[in-house]
Amino acid sequence: MTTPKPTTGLDRLRGLQARGLLEKDHPTVAALLADEALTDTDLLRAGRLLANLDHDAVLTHHPGTPVVTVAVTGQSTVGRILDPLRAELARHGLLLRATVGEHGTYVRDLTQPQGSYDLTLCLLDAETVFCEVPVPWRAADAERAATEVLRRLAGLAGGFTGLLVLNTVPLLRRYTHQLVDHGSRAELGIVWREFNAGLLRLAAAHPAVVVIDLDPLIAEGGPAADPRMAAYAKEQLAAPLLAAYAREVGHLARSLCGRTRKALVLDLDNTLWDGILGEDGPEGIAAAGTLRGEAYGGFQKVVKQLGSQGVLLAVSSKNDERPVLEVLRGHPDMALRERDFVSVEAGWRPKDGALARIARRLGIGADALVFADDSPAEREQVRLGLPEVAVVPLDDEPALHVTRLLRDGWFDTLTLTREDRARTGRYREEGERRALRERAGSHEDFLRELRVGVELGPPRPHEYARLAQLTQRTNQFNLTGLRLRQHELAAVPLLLAARSTDRFGDNGLVGAVAGRYADDGLHLDNLWLSCRVLARGIEQACLSALLAYARERGLPAVYAGFRPTRANARARDFYPSLGFAETGHGGTEGEAVIFRHDLGVIPAIPGHVRIDATQLGSGKDGG
Repeated sequence: MTTPKPTTGLDRLRGLQARGLLEKDHPTVAALLADEALTDTDLLRAGRLLANLDHDAVLTHHPGTPVVTVAVTGQSTVGRILDPLRAELARHGLLLRATVGEHGTYVRDLTQPQGSYDLTLCLLDAETVFCEVPVPWRAADAERAATEVLRRLAGLAGGFTGLLVLNTVPLLRRYTHQLVDHGSRAELGIVWREFNAGLLRLAAAHPAVVVIDLDPLIAEGGPAADPRMAAYAKEQLAAPLLAAYAREVGHLARSLCGRTRKALVLDLDNTLWDGILGEDGPEGIAAAGTLRGEAYGGFQKVVKQLGSQGVLLAVSSKNDERPVLEVLRGHPDMALRERDFVSVEAGWRPKDGALARIARRLGIGADALVFADDSPAEREQVRLGLPEVAVVPLDDEPALHVTRLLRDGWFDTLTLTREDRARTGRYREEGERRALRERAGSHEDFLRELRVGVELGPPRPHEYARLAQLTQRTNQFNLTGLRLRQHELAAVPLLLAARSTDRFGDNGLVGAVAGRYADDGLHLDNLWLSCRVLARGIEQACLSALLAYARERGLPAVYAGFRPTRANARARDFYPSLGFAETGHGGTEGEAVIFRHDLGVIPAIPGHVRIDATQLGSGKDGG
């Protein structure tokens, strides 16, 4: 009797398609594509299958599903990127709506009026340069062509209004070895590296440009090109490289949609160290000094590196708490110490519950967590109990832990800010706030003793990166779901930053207001507030200050909108609670509810909040 082959996520996806349920059951697609058994080839097949997805039907069933609009262009044939890109976005719950340019039309495509694309991918390859090199040619000819391409791209980037994604270009042997002397080959190598360095510098010079470096992708997967596809189909980048590139673009799209993960929760036994603490004792575990121990130690250093950039680290371990803390505090092998973690959950209850407690303690959703564990049973238990958690499958080969952890770029972000680097310390201060809350007799007593200070005013020049990040990462108190990139913030007529402090320290830039003045009053296009400081009266204080300012300026009213998203339900009554009256609705599901405040009665700033400064911007009648 033959043992039936296990059903994979791809099989189940095909089953949904066969039964006509792909659109209705679309929220399950991401989980199906997270199946650990799926190969890169399976993902490509999934991308082809999803090409037939009816987006309108998906949005009818699930109006909140994010749609990412992408324009693809390049020097060569680029349409082959669509299948892997569609699959990668689907893995993150995103729908792809793409437009593909014709062969060799990237200059025209990038200079024509740009549509409202979230991303414009301009796939560069060696032909982008060599199509402009005469025959026969020397390295100097390649240098002139590369300089011209770089100059052209810099000009295009300077006038670009969307987010333009470029890539570095692999130098192929079929070009270097057309030069028969080693001196000329070295000269070409220098030219090419300077060309790629120039591309990477475009990202630093233009906020609207992202450059994906293909070198690390080729180093892991190669090959860079398929000569037959290059000759016959004009596809200059090999399919595996395109798939790896699509994965990077998927991370970028996820970040733009506010789905960057915030916290990494780690198992301990055979994840951070070699051995089982409960059985082997502290002297029997290792993260240094042995071949396997060194591999675990290397993994710990990578985790610590992520933590230094604002990724919150936590532990979920099936162990007694006391020995775990003793190891984290004093074991000589550990690169990670107790102070590196914002939460340590050690015990014997199911891990999905532990992760839920960690999320609550940090004030973030479970969909902001990444969980790494070597145990298939524990991973499956978390998948079933908290399907929104991203799960990293580790196993008994610690040398692969780093590769597996970094494979999906769960914490990738467009920019890293000073607030990011300080995040772990700020969350650690939350422990002191929790202690104060537990000591206080009531929530009101807690807020009074917290001594919250708020400064509301125009952003300072160095704060724009943090503001953009705040709009992209804030979900619970993002009242319309609006997300803005750094270069888009300059076009907001009224942009205010909210900074807060309390008795335990500086919380930094925690909120933002986007609005505009018009003949009928002040229109608030959106408010954002970090979940870290929610329910401390900051949001009420900011809005009360704005209303008072509007009345002082003699404006007739203040208008605001609320558009429900998958995560902002708790803010649904924010405007009505401060005296706004509902005046209308966008008309269709998913459109904003409109509110109006007549400025007759201005709500008081909460008594426990001190407004340290207010400069409420300029504009029509705005001072």
